[in-house]
Amino acid sequence: MKHSENQERQVNMKFVTLVSMVAALGGLLFGFDTAVVSGAIGFMKERFDLNEVEVGWAVSSLIIGCIVGAAGAGVLGDKFGRKKVLIMAAVLFMIGTIGSAIPDTFSGYIIARIIGGIGIGITSTLCPLYNAEIAPAKYRGRLVALNQLATVTGIFLVYFVNLWISGYGDAAWGVSTAWRWMFGVGIVPGLLFLVLLFFVPESPRWLIKQGRAAESLPILLKIHGEELAKQEVLDIKESFKQESGSIRQLFSPALRLALIVGVGLAVFQQVTGINAIMYYAPEIFKETGAGTNASLIQTILVGLINFLFTILAIWLIDKVGRKALLLVGSASMTVCLVVIGAAFHSGQPSGPLVLIFILLYVASFAVSLGPVVWVIMSEIFPNRIRGKATAIASMSLWTADYVVSQTFPPMLGSAGPSVTFMIFGFLSLLTFFFTWRMVPETKGKSLEEIESLWSSRKHESRQVNPKINEIDQSSRVI
Repeated sequence: MKHSENQERQVNMKFVTLVSMVAALGGLLFGFDTAVVSGAIGFMKERFDLNEVEVGWAVSSLIIGCIVGAAGAGVLGDKFGRKKVLIMAAVLFMIGTIGSAIPDTFSGYIIARIIGGIGIGITSTLCPLYNAEIAPAKYRGRLVALNQLATVTGIFLVYFVNLWISGYGDAAWGVSTAWRWMFGVGIVPGLLFLVLLFFVPESPRWLIKQGRAAESLPILLKIHGEELAKQEVLDIKESFKQESGSIRQLFSPALRLALIVGVGLAVFQQVTGINAIMYYAPEIFKETGAGTNASLIQTILVGLINFLFTILAIWLIDKVGRKALLLVGSASMTVCLVVIGAAFHSGQPSGPLVLIFILLYVASFAVSLGPVVWVIMSEIFPNRIRGKATAIASMSLWTADYVVSQTFPPMLGSAGPSVTFMIFGFLSLLTFFFTWRMVPETKGKSLEEIESLWSSRKHESRQVNPKINEIDQSSRVI
C-alpha cells in the first residue's frame, strides 16, 4: 500500500513539475529579452549614434511595454484565463523579437521593443501566478521559483549567443548586422513557449472562480489524488465566498499589509541594482579596464553564477523558508555593493576585486530576492483578486526597473560608479530592514491558509506595521 501511495505521489509530482516547467518558459523569454540588449547596445550605440539618454531609452523601452503588459495581465487573466492570455503574450513576444531585429531607424526599434515588452510583462505576472495556483503547498516555492530559474537560464544563454555572434565578423559587421541576429534568435524560445502552452491545463483555481469546478476537479485529481482534490475544491470555493474580488478589498485593514509587502518587495528587487548590472555588465567591466572581449567573457561568468545560485535557491526555498533567504541575501548584497563602491572610489579599481564582489553580489541576489520575491508575490494575495493584485505588484516591479535602467547610464556618467553602487548598497540595507519588520513566513502553507493569515489580522488594524513576530506565531498555528 505504501509503495503504491509513493508511486502515485511521484506520478503527481511529474505531472505538476512538467506543467510548471512549461509555464516557467515564460521566464526564459523574460531573461532572454532583458539581457540580449547587453551585447547589442555597444553596436547599436554606434549604428544609431546614440547619446547617453538614448542608450538608456534603448534598454528601458522594453520595460515600458512590460509595465503596460503587467498592468493589464491581471484583468485579462481573470477574464479570459491564465492559459489564453499567456498564448497571446507569446505571440506579442515573437512580434517584438522580429521587429527589433529588422528596423532601419531607432524609432522602429523602440516600437518593436515596446510590443515585445507587453508580452514579457504579461508572462512575468501570469507565469509565477499560474505555477502558484497549480502547485501543492509543500512544493510551491520551488515550482514557482522554476520561473526565475528559466529567467536566469535565458540570461545565461543569451550571453553565450551574444559572444558567439559578436565574434562571427569584424567590427563593421557587428555594427551593421550582429545586433540584429542577437535579437532575432529570440524567435526560437518564443515559438517553443507558444507550442507547449497548448498542452497545459487551465489554472484550477481560475476555473472554480468561473463556476467551472467540474472542469477543475480532473486537474486537481492528477495533482493531489481523490481525497485531497475534493477537499481543495471545497476550500477554494469557501475562500471565494469570503472575498468581494474588488481592488478596494486590498486596501482593507485585513489585506493592506499584503499589498505593502508585495509592492515593497517588488520595488526593492529592482532598486538594489541587479538589472543595472545585468543590462550594462560589459560597460561596467570596461570601467575597470577590461577590453570588449574580456568584458563579455566576464559577463558570461556573471550569468553562470546567477544560474547556479538560483538552482541553490530552488533547493532551499521550501526548506529554510522565504524570509531567511531574503534576510541573508539582502545583508550580503549590502556588503558587496559597499565594497564595489569603495573600490571605484579609490580611483584605480582592481578588475579582479570588482569582478569578485560583483559575482558575490549576483550570487546573493540569485539565492534571495531573485526567486523569492516572485514566489511571495504569487502566493500572498487572496484567490479572487490574486490576478489583479499580482499585476499591481508586478507593475510596480517593472516601473522600478524602468527608473533604474533609464537613470543608470547618466548616473554612471555624472555621479560615477562609486556613488552609484553606494546608493544601491543603501537600498539593499533598507531591503533587509523591510524584510525583517514586514514580511511573514509563508513556507508550507496552502494559498487558502495564507489568505486566512492576513484575514486573521482584520481586528488588529491599529497600525499598518504590525509586529512580525505575531504574524509568525499565528502562521505556525494555521
